[in-house]
Amino acid sequence: MDTLQRYLDSANDILQHVCIKVLSKGRIPRHIGFILDGNRRFARKAGAESTKFGHYEGFRQLQLVLDICMRLGVEAVTVYAFSIENFKRSTDEVEYLMQLFREVFTSFCDKNELVDKYEIGIRFCGNRSLLPPDVAELAHKVEERTQHHKTRIFNICCPYTSRDEITTAIRENVRSVEQKQRSIEDISKWTLESQLFTSTSPPLEILIRTSGEIRLSDFLLWQSSEQCQIQFVECYWPEFSLWKFLPILLEYQIYVGSATTTR
Repeated sequence: MDTLQRYLDSANDILQHVCIKVLSKGRIPRHIGFILDGNRRFARKAGAESTKFGHYEGFRQLQLVLDICMRLGVEAVTVYAFSIENFKRSTDEVEYLMQLFREVFTSFCDKNELVDKYEIGIRFCGNRSLLPPDVAELAHKVEERTQHHKTRIFNICCPYTSRDEITTAIRENVRSVEQKQRSIEDISKWTLESQLFTSTSPPLEILIRTSGEIRLSDFLLWQSSEQCQIQFVECYWPEFSLWKFLPILLEYQIYVGSATTTR
């Protein structure tokens, strides 16, 4: 049985490699966002005693999906890792997630093969003052360690809501007026966009939410409002794979190809 599984895994790896090579011949979105939804329901589906299992598997899957995106040539990936609203969950669940962040952020601080191979600059988007001080410090260290990586961008939204992001952008624009750096007449869509957390990333082209829920849950509302393909996928985040990703990318390539042809 173990031998059969090894053969199946090897065949799957080969198929993935070929699929990625073929997809890479077409146009690849520069920036993709993910709402990592369904970890807790995945845990219940698997019969786990705690939702911790689902969160752990979700973080494992994130590494695999990030690797797929990098191999495809995606320039920026933005993930909804933790909403400000998630602090309302049980103390036990929040504390476990904070511990997961400690472990993941520490791994990014150390020599990380994927981060170094693709020169990924890691950025944290959100209100870090809400995080435990040691977690916020780890996030700062990760950004410092990868600040010279300019090839790819990995935005981790934690803790984040789009309303907080837009409010922060407005506040920064008002502050610039108060400091006489610009006049109030100069405030525009462009000055607001320049203060969004993702301002250094390319425009968002695809936004994917797993778990089948049809809502954006206060994630990248500004960025997804213009020329962005929004996809709701019928699987939990730990189940998301290249084979769920494939039809989304093919649809994108067909859409972009037809849009280019009609211009």
